[in-house]
Amino acid sequence: MGSALATQRRNNHQSLAPELPRDFLGISLPEQPNKYYFIIRGQRIVLEADSSIQTIMEKLQSYKSRVALYFEGFQYQLGDFQLRVGKVTPTHSDNLRGIIMEVEYLPLSSLEKSRQVMEEFVDIWQEAISKRSLPGHFMHIEPSFVEYGLSDHYSSQHTAVQYATVMAQLIATQSVQAARN
Repeated sequence: MGSALATQRRNNHQSLAPELPRDFLGISLPEQPNKYYFIIRGQRIVLEADSSIQTIMEKLQSYKSRVALYFEGFQYQLGDFQLRVGKVTPTHSDNLRGIIMEVEYLPLSSLEKSRQVMEEFVDIWQEAISKRSLPGHFMHIEPSFVEYGLSDHYSSQHTAVQYATVMAQLIATQSVQAARN
């Protein structure tokens, strides 16, 4: 597990092109090293591109990276479940922003058919975690893939949308905590 995710914001000199999104999230996934995913959250669009698009975007200087996070951890196989657990840190820092857990039920790629099994797994996990006095809290985040036009068959685009949703939640949670302090 070693994914990189960045938010990009359109540079001011590009304001003459209102049809361009103001910002987007970009993500690279270790299981798809030749691909780069763009998530335009405002319009609920997910795009898959060749990884060389990152170099093109840098040269165009149309967008500037605002927040860049790195997801790093380990992958485990537990029977029919594949579990990825890792830490979330800013790209050039060791400051922990969160811990992420990704669960995949390998026998089924249909989201609807695997829903009950996944819900039971999460319930068991939450029960086990609640018995320990750990700091922080566990959040189950399930984006609406239908809003992005994604099918019921799970793909790397689904993973990209999930990571983008997690990043948005991390940023929102950190903003609320900063406002309280």
